[in-house]
Amino acid sequence: MSDTPFGFGLPPEEPEDGDEGKKKDTPGGGQGSGGPGNPFGFGVPGLGGPGGGDNPFAAMFGSMNPSDLGAAFQQLGQMLSYEGGPVNWDMAKDIARQTVAQGTADGTKDASVGPAERTAVEEAVRLADLWLDDATSLPSGSGTAVAWSRAEWVEATLPAWKELVDPVAERVGMAMGDVLPEEMQAMAGPLIGMMRSMGGAMFGQQIGQAVGVLAGEVVGSTDIGLPLGPAGRAALLPVNVTAFGKDLSVPMDEVRLYLALREAAHQRLFAHVPWLRSHLFGAVEGYARGIKVDTTKLEDVVGQFDPQNPEQLQEALQQGMFQPEDSPEQKAALARLETALALVEGWVDAVVHAAAKPRLSSADALRETLRRRRATGGPAEQTFATLIGLELRPRRLRDASRLWASLTDARGVDGRDGLWAHPDMLPTASDLDDPDGFVHREQLDFSELDKMLGEAAHGGASGKPDLTKGDGSAEGGSPEGGSPEGKDDDGK
Repeated sequence: MSDTPFGFGLPPEEPEDGDEGKKKDTPGGGQGSGGPGNPFGFGVPGLGGPGGGDNPFAAMFGSMNPSDLGAAFQQLGQMLSYEGGPVNWDMAKDIARQTVAQGTADGTKDASVGPAERTAVEEAVRLADLWLDDATSLPSGSGTAVAWSRAEWVEATLPAWKELVDPVAERVGMAMGDVLPEEMQAMAGPLIGMMRSMGGAMFGQQIGQAVGVLAGEVVGSTDIGLPLGPAGRAALLPVNVTAFGKDLSVPMDEVRLYLALREAAHQRLFAHVPWLRSHLFGAVEGYARGIKVDTTKLEDVVGQFDPQNPEQLQEALQQGMFQPEDSPEQKAALARLETALALVEGWVDAVVHAAAKPRLSSADALRETLRRRRATGGPAEQTFATLIGLELRPRRLRDASRLWASLTDARGVDGRDGLWAHPDMLPTASDLDDPDGFVHREQLDFSELDKMLGEAAHGGASGKPDLTKGDGSAEGGSPEGGSPEGKDDDGK
């Protein structure tokens, strides 16, 4: 699990632009903009950064001109008066755009996509789709090919982030009000309202910062194995593609084409496996329902909350007040999600390699580069863990890729891809440990599943089997691998 679960910790590469000479170890300066001197990290776009001293608002107001003070107070008022959902997404969007505008650590700035770059992306995706026709039976899922700037990636993916993060944030927000006795909640209404507004703002700050940092690293819309962009739209980010390939000693055309193959393969899978997207996002929501809040610690914070000392709330949140519940159900939910993501990434890896290997001399090198990027905890995995408290397991990705390759050898492309017809047909976590056993196992025919279920529902009295129970059930036999004992991907 992430050490800073649920988005309350600062991203690892937070920009420090605007630091007025303060050292990281200077009291009140803090690291980045989230230290004691600036407990919330709420910078004002275009204004100075970290302040100092014990005044929690010094970071916001200390270095600005008098003419800017009105804008700062307006932002503070918006933060405290926010009455929307569990996350202040307007704030998240603004901070993500600000982070993108600051550029990445290597000095690369965002830029509008030019006609030549747009044409290069369109041609790469078109050629990738032709190559994939030989490697998979799933038809093209890319209705259009687009080239995005980093800012455009933020705009296009925020709806998906909202769907992923809101369930976790909702659980946290409810806990803030539930810890007080009912008779006290009416009396403490304004305080609770302010705390929830601050919680939504803190989520918005952290998510906006993390998404903005991620926009400087991703090369497409599917880097974390989830469809973050609009359906049917294969996207690449030319500025990040260039940054990814600059030190690889591989022609840029080959780098772009290989990344287009991965993007187009993801698009095929999500376009033609209609249950997959909702299943993955539903697994995240199911995981969020199992979050356990340390109510004792929260009660202490609420009972001692001082509006003039609001940094204590941020400090409590950063100390792990909200942790996943260590229960068999929660372990099973985590295993289901992680295994499903591994199956998606493993399939893409196997299919792309089959398409690229005969045609690109750099296919092996590019494949290994991307695998190492994932195995060393790349930005996509780190951001995913920061926002919703989950970490992908790169070891499972390699296992899944080997299993899909073995299925191709044993059953052919059609037999392999046919397993995506129904979630109960896919490998489980235990199958990733024993790929040969799965490859040579007899598979049930789900082509007439609806008819069989209908017959079973009407024939219970005549002794026909009830197919809604057992390993084929929607809850117990999912492809994401949670075993009945709730073991995780390592069998624990």
